[in-house]
Parts: sequence; structure tokens; C-alpha cells
Amino acid sequence: MSFGDPNNPYGAPQGQQPGYPSQQPPGQPGYGAPQGQPGYGYPQAPPLQQQPYGGYPGGPMQMPGGVKSARVMLFVIAGLQVIGAILMAISAVAVQAAKDDPSLENEVEFQQLADYPSGVLWFATVAVLAWGVFAIFLGAKIGSGGNGIRIAAMVFAIITAILGIYPFIIIGLAHTVLAILIAVFVGRSDGAAWFNRPRH
Repeated sequence: MSFGDPNNPYGAPQGQQPGYPSQQPPGQPGYGAPQGQPGYGYPQAPPLQQQPYGGYPGGPMQMPGGVKSARVMLFVIAGLQVIGAILMAISAVAVQAAKDDPSLENEVEFQQLADYPSGVLWFATVAVLAWGVFAIFLGAKIGSGGNGIRIAAMVFAIITAILGIYPFIIIGLAHTVLAILIAVFVGRSDGAAWFNRPRH
């Protein structure tokens, strides 16, 4: 077998003597390398882009801590609303019972209480309970809701904070503090990113 035979498939490539290094210019692919590739094997993949939020494009996959806190505060407000509704219902029943008691007709303090219609207390009881149910709804939807839930939570928090200042300044102080924190946590940039995340 001769290496000089140009038809020999096992011989040295044309223009290259056996036992001598390749005379190809540097930077050129070697014998048998695919043309246009930097070397043997698969083409190189493009570099990975650094994605925010741990490599998941489009938004955080875990609920931010502030949004979690806002959710808990919504449930706390709901609990306070239920307690308030129970107390108001007891007050409405007590007022109605006092109106039916003839022995209290001559009491001055009772006359002031009797002037207060029990229907207003029942309406306030239903309103307080409905506000608590709305807080539960918002807290439950924070995990899966979109930007509409975020806006609703902020509006809820602002109205709750205002009502906590007036007319319920003494009993509404806890509501005011919690509502302000809810509005801040939901309104921050990480909260906006959570509610605007893509949903598949």
C-alpha cells in the first residue's frame, strides 16, 4: 500500500506527506472537520441570557413576602369584621329587647337608646359582615388573581383606612394600620410583578 496513491482512502490528504504536520494556515479547520464550524462535534449553543427571578422569564414564580403579608392582613381584617358584626348583632337584639321591656320606659338612658332605630344596627351589621366577606375573597384570590385583584385590594385598603380614621377612630385604629400596610405591600414593584406575571 502506498501513501502516494491519490486514490487510496487511507492515505494522507492531498498535498500532505505522511509523518509531517499539516501545512494548513492557522485558524483553518483540520482534515475532516465540517466547514464553517470551529471544531469537531455539534455547533456551539448561544450563551444563556441571564433571566431575572431565578431563570424564569416573565415574572416571579413565588409570591413575594410583602404580598404574602398583605394576604394575611386581609384575613385578619376579615376576622375583625366578623367579630364586629357579631357585637353589632348582639347590640341590635339588646336594643329591640329593651324596647319591648315596659319596666325601662321611665329610664332616661333607655329613652336615648330607644330613639336609635334597631334597623340601622341590623343594616350596619350586614354591611360590616359583607366587608369582611370581601376581605376573605380578596385574600383568597391574591394567589391566582391578576392586576384587577391588585387594584381591588388597594381600593379596599384605602376605603378601610379612611373608615378606620372616621367615624370609627377608636375601634378602627387596627383596621387603619393594617389597611395602610396592605396598600403599601400590594402597590410595591414586586407586588405589581406578581400580579402581572404570565399565566400558562
